[in-house]
Amino acid sequence: MKIENMPKLHFFDYILKATILPFIPRSVSPNNVTAFRFTTIPLVVYFLVVGDFKWGIVLFAISALSDGVDGALARTRNQITEWGKMYDPLADKLLIGTVVALVVSQILGHVLALVIIGLELLIIASAFYRKKFHGREISAKTSGKIKMVFQSVGVFLLLVAASSNSLLLAEISRWLLYAGVSFAILSIVEYSI
Repeated sequence: MKIENMPKLHFFDYILKATILPFIPRSVSPNNVTAFRFTTIPLVVYFLVVGDFKWGIVLFAISALSDGVDGALARTRNQITEWGKMYDPLADKLLIGTVVALVVSQILGHVLALVIIGLELLIIASAFYRKKFHGREISAKTSGKIKMVFQSVGVFLLLVAASSNSLLLAEISRWLLYAGVSFAILSIVEYSI
């Protein structure tokens, strides 16, 4: 079911609207893009587990980019749905969570991986609590979008670092993931207000 009010566009929406969205046919819905992201997650995991980082990196990048694309499509084409509001964040958390569990834990340590995954679970629980017990809308805050960008870029750089043995990229990745943790905490605080 489509929600009728025209949604507020975010900074990233304008960038994607000017660059990528014109190439996506009108027949492709935001929910199609989210469903696509769900199908890429097992493939990303498979390639990372077997050590084929080249394909793992490519599929992770496409999958992470699809997160921005589905949201921008939904907002710019006024195609926000209840299904998308529920499953888009779930797809994001599955993508980030699985790659963090596989790669961040091995390269940057279990503590950072557990903190990232724990915060993601807390965000899900907070959103569910707000919706179930207070009837408040589940919608991404700007801090949550920034968190996802830091996480996606951080994980992407860590995958590149792992495939190229670059200590510099691994260290940059660490700091991007720390920034993502900061914005995850901010997001939880915003959800509780």
